[in-house]
Amino acid sequence: MKSSMTRYKTYADKLRLDLKAISTDEKAEASRRYFPGGVNCIGASASDIKSIVSNFISRHSELTASGALSIAEYLLQNSQYNEENLVAFAMINKFVKHNYEDNLLDRFEFWLEHYADNWSQVDDLCIKTIYLFLMARPHLIEKTQHWAYSEVSWCRRASNVVWVKFIKRKIGKSTYCLDTRLVFKNCDVLLDDKDVFVQKSIGWLLKVTSQQHEREVIEYISNNFAKMTRPTIRYAIEKMDKKTRKSLLARTRVNSESLITS
Repeated sequence: MKSSMTRYKTYADKLRLDLKAISTDEKAEASRRYFPGGVNCIGASASDIKSIVSNFISRHSELTASGALSIAEYLLQNSQYNEENLVAFAMINKFVKHNYEDNLLDRFEFWLEHYADNWSQVDDLCIKTIYLFLMARPHLIEKTQHWAYSEVSWCRRASNVVWVKFIKRKIGKSTYCLDTRLVFKNCDVLLDDKDVFVQKSIGWLLKVTSQQHEREVIEYISNNFAKMTRPTIRYAIEKMDKKTRKSLLARTRVNSESLITS
C-alpha cells in the first residue's frame, strides 16, 4: 500500500512540475479575472492542461485506468492550485468512457462536494469527464437528480450543468432525449436558491432546453417569472427571438414594479 501511494505521489509531483513549467504570471492574472471571489491560480490555460495530461499519459504507457483514478484522487486531496484540480479531472478522461463501474458516479458526487471550489471546476468536471462517462452509460443520466438537494452549492450547480449536453444527444445509433419534466422539476427545486452560480446554472439549463422545447420553456418562465431572478431569465431566453425575449423581460419588469408599489 505504501509503495502504491509513493508511486502516485511521484506521478503527481511530475504533473505539478509540468504545470509549473508551462505556467506564467500573465496567464494566472488573466484567469483571476473570471473569479471575483478569488482563486489560487498557478497560471495554466485549458489547452495547457490538456497538453500536459496527454503528454504525461503518452510517456507512461504502463498507466492503467485504476492508476489514473488513484493519481486523480491524490491530486485532489493535496491540491494547492485551481489547475491541479482540473488536471486531476483530465487524468481519467481517456479511460472514463470504457472503464470503471457505474458507482464512479458516486465518486463524482463526492468530488463535487469535497474538492470543487469554483464554477469552472464544476463545469469542467461535468462537461468533459462526467459527460464522457454518461455517454457510455445513458441509464445513469437521470441518477443525478438528488444532487439538487445537496448542502454544497457546487453540487447543486452540477445537477443542472451535468444535463446541458443531454437535452437531445446522439448516442450510438439512437438519440437520447432528456424528459423535460425532469428539467423543470430540477429548476423548481432550485428556484429559491440564494447562490448566484446555482441561479446561473438554471438559466443555462433552460437555455439549452429552449433550443429543442422553446414553447415549454416559455410557458415555464411565464408561470414562474415571479420567483426567477432577472439575470436567470436573461440567460434562459438568450437563444430566443428578439420579440419573445422582449415580451418575457417586460413581464419581469412589470412584476418588479408591482412588488415595489405594493
